Amino acid sequence: MDSTVPSALELPQRLALHPRESPRSPEEEEPHLLSSLAAVQTLANVIRPCYGPHGRQKFLVTMKGETVCTGCAAAILRALELEHPAAWLLREAAQTQAENSGDGTAFVVLLTEALLEQAEQLLKAGLPRPQLREAYATATAEVLATLPSLAIQSLGPLEDPSWALYSVMNTHTLSSTDHLTKLVAHACWAIKELHGSFKPERVGVCALHGGTLEDSCLLPGLAMSGKLCGQTAAVLSGARVALFACPFGPAHPNAPATARLSSPADLAQFSKGSDQLLEKQVGQLAAAGINVAVVLGEVDEETLTLADKYGIVVIQARSRMEIIYLSEVLDTPLLPRLLPPQRPGRCQRVYRQELGDGLAVVFEWEGTGTPALTVVLRGATTQGLRSAEQAVYHGIDAYFQLCQDPRLIPGAGATEMALAKMLSDKGSRLEGPSGLAFLAFARALKYLPKTLAENAGLAVSDVVAEMSGVHQAGNLLMGVGAEGIINVAQEGVWDTLIVKAQGFRAVTEVVLQLVTVDKIVVAKKSPTHQQIWNPDSTKTKKRPPPVENKKVLGMNK
Repeated sequence: MDSTVPSALELPQRLALHPRESPRSPEEEEPHLLSSLAAVQTLANVIRPCYGPHGRQKFLVTMKGETVCTGCAAAILRALELEHPAAWLLREAAQTQAENSGDGTAFVVLLTEALLEQAEQLLKAGLPRPQLREAYATATAEVLATLPSLAIQSLGPLEDPSWALYSVMNTHTLSSTDHLTKLVAHACWAIKELHGSFKPERVGVCALHGGTLEDSCLLPGLAMSGKLCGQTAAVLSGARVALFACPFGPAHPNAPATARLSSPADLAQFSKGSDQLLEKQVGQLAAAGINVAVVLGEVDEETLTLADKYGIVVIQARSRMEIIYLSEVLDTPLLPRLLPPQRPGRCQRVYRQELGDGLAVVFEWEGTGTPALTVVLRGATTQGLRSAEQAVYHGIDAYFQLCQDPRLIPGAGATEMALAKMLSDKGSRLEGPSGLAFLAFARALKYLPKTLAENAGLAVSDVVAEMSGVHQAGNLLMGVGAEGIINVAQEGVWDTLIVKAQGFRAVTEVVLQLVTVDKIVVAKKSPTHQQIWNPDSTKTKKRPPPVENKKVLGMNK
């Protein structure tokens, strides 16, 4: 730790104690002044081992009983069942960061925890909450103003982006990072438009079982792991595509309509009318020129026979993500009923492609200006394919961010350590709450390189002390590697500037809101509301347990 940064025990010396504050006995246990701190710490303890390229994986059991092996912080946060309001707030901020930037989920969680821990120390030292909030906002503004000065690399408009994407993707995959990075870089480069804009949805990802990750390849067009149904298996010219978010067949049995049948003749007439309706619907598709139907739902055998009669290829999508990609690339809506779209999707060919043991359905355009390319991932296990798929999506998102702002900053904790040095130097010269907040912010930033060293199995105190000394000497490119500190420029470890800046903004918004919360108040449930939904509640009245007894993530027991 830097000699210029006072410890938490020295902070009261720089603060005037509140005159109404009475001293506590040493035996008295000191409660948390921040009611949200325990919940945030619990959430961070779950995410911390997954942070960085040497982070560990977790077996995640979903609500459906499926077991997923993942180290993706965003996936873990989505699966957690949370009840504490602070944990909900932090997860929302982290998920927003992942959706907008594609990365930085664990960064948001861990830095929020570190800043709240420092805020707790400042509050115990006597700093009022309004002054703490204002001082933290000032420190964040200083960080955001300094951050662009740390950018020492920039991706050129005509430059191969492989070197910039490698460190991002290496964090999310366990093997074959070089090969996957080259595939993603080539696909992004080919899809990028002449005026420089890039649409991430035009790079598809298709995961197929069989082979290894080194067998992964690029396919022209958009490939999906859908299932071809029926006898008509391909359209080799002039494909017109309709997308349906409903079963390919009769209406759902739970539809709000009831047939009232009083005789066998009524039953026969009803069955005949249903068949006529289906034939009319499929005939309307054919009359509108639709020859490919992609369905997110069950496929009825009789309706499939009608589709074969009219020469319509029926494809059953395996996931909503795949059909949404198709909707965006083909520029056609996702319809809730079997009706012809006003604007069908168009491509040249739709056919089945065999790749080893896997089958993919390919939508292909003619000419070199294809609007989509697909990274086809191969692998022996579902878990390996999921990790590779996450890495590819993070690489695509990183390239999208670089198209908006091509600047890169040092990774591996070097940026956090450089910002900590800047805040420490400035905070030691400032008087009052601002100086204290700068010093607290600096200590919180050092928590991130410390976590990287811990996950890499290094001697944490030695690595952090060595990094601090090197950064004090003016070398701001030293970060945490697998065997100790490394020069991030030589190793090619970078973070995108825009993602890091967005992460700091997300953290600040959460922290400034949580430092003003002093208590959690749970509203009493209305007896009238309970009686409406539970008519028998009057027979067995039970007093609900207090909130403190609930065993939920992050709640005080």
